[in-house]
Amino acid sequence: MNTANKLTILRVVMIPAFLLVLYLNVPHANYWALVIFAAASITDTLDGYIARHYNQITDFGKFMDPLADKCLVTAAMLWFVEAGQMPAWALLIVIVREFAVSGLRMVAADSGRVIAAGWSGKVKTAASMVCIILMLLPLPAIVSQICTAVIVLTTIYSGVEYFMKNADILAEVK
Repeated sequence: MNTANKLTILRVVMIPAFLLVLYLNVPHANYWALVIFAAASITDTLDGYIARHYNQITDFGKFMDPLADKCLVTAAMLWFVEAGQMPAWALLIVIVREFAVSGLRMVAADSGRVIAAGWSGKVKTAASMVCIILMLLPLPAIVSQICTAVIVLTTIYSGVEYFMKNADILAEVK
């Protein structure tokens, strides 16, 4: 297994560790969770760089890397909903967008087309990860509200962009 794929697996393993720290409420839980989440987020950037730079792009990585990102962000957002730091409707928007874009990609694949990750999707992921890190800090509630707005707006924008750029795929569906 190559280095990029090992980093993706490490990110997946960090998800339960992140949640365990929060649920066990260990001393300074938010800070430990922040460190774990930040490290997991860094592995996302690092594994992508390594895969492209050292030609380690694999089918496993194409599948697992975005799945790991979605699981990491969703796990954190679930925690924030449970903790009352984020409204459930915001998480629902994120989840619906992910399902919709995945469905669009499946329809495209049936037609022999591949929909690559767009720039707005990468911005959405990066903004979500930065906002989650901020939300793990003991900052005023307004920061969580602003971060929630940033996450929702980048999610909606990127979802709309995917569908607008690939509207022809849906037009071909019978």
